[in-house]
Amino acid sequence: MEAFLLELLPRFLDQAIAWQAVNYGSKQQLLARLPMRMMGYARVPAEHRPLSLVLIDRDDDNCVVLKRQVEDACRAAGLRVRNRHDATADFDVVNRIVIEELEAWFFGDANAVERAWPGSGRALRKAAYRDPDAIRGGTHEAFLRVLQGAGHLRGLDRLPKIDVARTMGSLLMPDTNVSPSFGQFWTGLNALLANGQRQTNG
Repeated sequence: MEAFLLELLPRFLDQAIAWQAVNYGSKQQLLARLPMRMMGYARVPAEHRPLSLVLIDRDDDNCVVLKRQVEDACRAAGLRVRNRHDATADFDVVNRIVIEELEAWFFGDANAVERAWPGSGRALRKAAYRDPDAIRGGTHEAFLRVLQGAGHLRGLDRLPKIDVARTMGSLLMPDTNVSPSFGQFWTGLNALLANGQRQTNG
């Protein structure tokens, strides 16, 4: 995820925006260390406080329970979590649960896949891949099969995930991506940016 974001975000974020990706290495470490980081942010005066987008894999967890756990940690620190029912309220944090593997987001942009690995985009338009978040049997395995079927990455039994993430981060177009999970991430990011702009101008 980090490799993907480091390629994707500079293409769309204003250069004046200071940002960083924080990778905890595992979901368990994120959940363990998030409360302390959020408490640190909460101690910063509101006008200088960093805004946060928290991305966490669902894995086999209950999505509602997991999101509540993350939001509770943020609120306990004294931060304001985005309320989708009140678009006018200021907030410090947007939380997003990544429902499927990162490769589901790649399946969502067949044009970018075709540009990176010519001949592979056609396979992504098959019925089995039209809903990227519902692909069965592991999206990274399926993605490797698609690329190998078009003559790429032959001889590999594992997807080179970091290299693929960097490539897709440099090509993926958010506005045409059909992965609902990616759409939720992108909507959350844009809400965070708009909120930051509103607070700056307010």
